[in-house]
Amino acid sequence: MPFVCNFPFFSIVLSMFSGIVSSVLSGKTAKKLSIALLCVNLSLSASVLAYAFGTGESYVYRMGHFPAPWGNEIRAGVLEGVLATFFCTIMLLALAGGLQHIQQEIEETKQNLYFIMVDLLLASLLALIYTNDLFTAYVFVEINTIAACGMIMIRHTGRSYVAAARYMVMSLLGSGLFLISLSTLYGLTGQLLMSPAKEAVAALRAGNLYMEPLTVTVALMTVGLAIKSGLYPFHSWMPETYGYSTASSSAILSSLVSKGYIILLVKIYYRVLGRETIMQGKISNLLFIFGLAGMIMGSLSAIRESDLRRMIAYSSVAQIGYIYMGFGLGTEAGVIASLFHILSHAASKGLLFISATGLSDVSDGGRHFRDLRGAGYRDPVAAAGFTVGAMSMVGLPMFAGFISKLLFATAAVQDPTKMLPTLVCLAVSTVLNTVYFLRTVLTIFTPVNGDGKEKARGLTKGFAFKLSVLCFIVLNVVLGLFSDPIVAALEQGLHMFS
Repeated sequence: MPFVCNFPFFSIVLSMFSGIVSSVLSGKTAKKLSIALLCVNLSLSASVLAYAFGTGESYVYRMGHFPAPWGNEIRAGVLEGVLATFFCTIMLLALAGGLQHIQQEIEETKQNLYFIMVDLLLASLLALIYTNDLFTAYVFVEINTIAACGMIMIRHTGRSYVAAARYMVMSLLGSGLFLISLSTLYGLTGQLLMSPAKEAVAALRAGNLYMEPLTVTVALMTVGLAIKSGLYPFHSWMPETYGYSTASSSAILSSLVSKGYIILLVKIYYRVLGRETIMQGKISNLLFIFGLAGMIMGSLSAIRESDLRRMIAYSSVAQIGYIYMGFGLGTEAGVIASLFHILSHAASKGLLFISATGLSDVSDGGRHFRDLRGAGYRDPVAAAGFTVGAMSMVGLPMFAGFISKLLFATAAVQDPTKMLPTLVCLAVSTVLNTVYFLRTVLTIFTPVNGDGKEKARGLTKGFAFKLSVLCFIVLNVVLGLFSDPIVAALEQGLHMFS
């Protein structure tokens, strides 16, 4: 086995080890270690992606070289490489964009704890992408939950405590349902590795055995991970969580954490339960209905908000709805559209949260629209970033969101029974997105004194923030203008994936 095949295991272990080491470091040193870790993992993930492209097939890495059912496996291919590389990139940019706020909003003696949470969160996301073992996935789901909760409450404000409590309650509910489903599945199949479990599930279906418990297992898995990813109507924790965390935390949580659970759900559907079983059954119809509802209701809630960051949080509810709607279409094109939207939403939402914080900082810390008038002149870089993120969310050509909506519309045409509601909801959601994002862009470019000569009222941003925003902008444009090779990679990776 080539040495590069060890890289997925190295990336997870390095992230865990970095978290342990950071516990005895100062905040500044822990920050440098986390940034270095992200750069190293980005290189390792890119190497795995290049290797998978070169060989044209996925591979399995057995830890300890023990076979099923005792062993623990990692599986890597093109899709895993794309996701791991992209996730490391987004986390690095989000962390860089919010460094100034981390230093200001978190006590100096506790800043190393924040970077411990970042390292553990990275380890859990990479593990969810690479693991081929169901119980290992559950362990890292819990690590992900605890790390995310720590990142929320570390500001030590009343709002952050409330947000962390809501997040923890909903996440534990989802985790409990997921654990029950894993226990039931293990009782039915006697397997925890995904490939042997798939063979056992296929044998049960062929013999028409234990169909009711298996149906309940599928339902519990889906609902548990849907709760954790924030699918409507399980989204009540999102506005508080994303709205009152530090800038980096909001960007990372909205862009990546929910997506980790969605990726795990896709792996279970394809590698354990079987794509045909899910896509041709009633579960896809339920995902389709709740996805459409989330697209509309999330946007309506965003329109009613006057707080900028809460508005962006409600927009995330709508975007999660897009992803589940794509799965609910029941076609490979729908799944590809959802996977691409995971990338485009991560790039756009990270940009929006980082830019929104910059606009607020030059407006005396105000977050409401009345406080943000003229903010675009006070911080042109943040204004440019927010405008690009808004245009991407609306779905204007040249940006990532346009390709997502085009892929969803193309996938919907392949299913005549779901085509009309999909296209109608896409159109309505796009109009609603335009309403609240256009209102915000017009507000930040409306000068207070009428001549457009605005002076910053509060904190101005440094080089790391500007570089982060510019890189996010470039990433959105790349996804919008050069989507063909990315979509082709997702298609190739999905075929290896299953």
